[in-house]
Amino acid sequence: MTKQTIFANATLILDDEVVRGSVRLKDGIIAGIDSGNSVPSGALDLEGDYLSPGLVELHTDNLERHLAPRPSVDWPYRAAILAHDRELAGTGITTVFDAIRVGSIISGASKRYGKYARQMTDEILSMRKKGLLRISHYIHLRAEICSETLAEEFAEFSPEDRIGIVSMMDHTPGQRQFADLKKFETYTRGKYSFGDQEYSDYVDFLYGLQSQFGESHEAATVFAAKRLGATLASHDDTTADQVVTSQGHGVTMAEFPTTIEAADACHVHGIATIMGAPNLIRGGSHSGNVAAAELAKLDRLDILSSDYVPSGLLMAAVQLGDIWGNLPRGIATVTKRPAVAVGLSDRGSLRIGQKADVIRYAIIDGTPVLRETWSAGVRVF
Repeated sequence: MTKQTIFANATLILDDEVVRGSVRLKDGIIAGIDSGNSVPSGALDLEGDYLSPGLVELHTDNLERHLAPRPSVDWPYRAAILAHDRELAGTGITTVFDAIRVGSIISGASKRYGKYARQMTDEILSMRKKGLLRISHYIHLRAEICSETLAEEFAEFSPEDRIGIVSMMDHTPGQRQFADLKKFETYTRGKYSFGDQEYSDYVDFLYGLQSQFGESHEAATVFAAKRLGATLASHDDTTADQVVTSQGHGVTMAEFPTTIEAADACHVHGIATIMGAPNLIRGGSHSGNVAAAELAKLDRLDILSSDYVPSGLLMAAVQLGDIWGNLPRGIATVTKRPAVAVGLSDRGSLRIGQKADVIRYAIIDGTPVLRETWSAGVRVF
C-alpha cells in the first residue's frame, strides 16, 4: 500500500540554500520538492518551521552510558539499545554509527574492563533485522590500542557484520587527547576515584601496555578495517607527523584533532575533520585541547559528532550556521558531509530519490526546538 506524507509551508534546508516550500514523502523516499507556501489538501502545514534531512551521527558514546548508568551497574543490552535508539530519535538523529569498544584490559591491579563488542554487535544486528529500532543503526568499532585483547576481539568479526567505521584510539597518558598529564590525572581520578598509589600504578600499567602492544595493535586495526571493508578513522591526532602516518594507513576521517597543527595537516591531506558538538557549545574542549569554534573559523571543521550529548548535534550545527553565516553549510556538517564520508549516498540531503529521513524544528532565540523526526517516511518522534 502506498503511503504518502506532504510537508507544506516549510522552511527547507537544501544543500546550498534556504527556501519556503513543500516536500512529499512516498514509500520511504523523498518523491517531490516544490517551492512556495501553499498548503495542498491533506498536507501538514509546518507554519514556517524548518525541515531538513535527518541527522547522521558517526561517533557517539551514548550507548555506553545506557549500558552502565551507574558505576559497577551493567544494564541488559537490549533494554540499553532500545533506550538509546529512542533518545536519538528524540534529538533528530536518524542514522547512527554506534561506537563499540574493541580491546579489553583483563589483568592489572587497577581499572579492568572486559570484552563486549561481539555480543553487543549481535544484539544490534538482530534488533535491526527484527524491525525493533526506530532509526538506522550501523556499527563503529573503537579500537583501543592501549589494551590487551584487541587482535583477538577483531578476529571475531567478519565482512558480513557490515562494520561501517573502525577508529584507532590510543588513550595512553601523555599524548594525543591527554598530552597534558595533569588533565589526564584530573579526568581519571575523578572517573575512577583512584587514590594516589592506585593512580600511579594505573599509569605505569598503561605505559607497559603501550610498550608491549602499541605497534602490533595499530597494525591489527589497519588490517581489520581493510578486511571488514570499513572506513578507517584516526582519533585525537595532535601533530602533523601523526596525520601523515594516518594518511599512510588509509585514514579518511580524523576524529577530534587536538591542535590546529593537526587540523591543518588533515586539510592538506584531504582527511575530513570531525569535531565534537559539546566542544562547540561549551566554548572549548573539556580536555584543554583546541576549540571547535576556532577550527570552524579557520575553515578546518568538516563534520560534527554529538560525542557524549546526542541533543547537542542539531544545536551545534545551528551555531556553526551562525559562525559561518550559512545555515545550510552548518546543517551539512551533521547531514550530507558525514553521510558522504562513510559512503551513504542515499541520505543526508533534501533531494528527490533520497531516503525519507527528515526532521522538523523551530529555532527560538538561537536554540533549535525539535518538533518531529521521520525515519524512512515513518514518524518516530
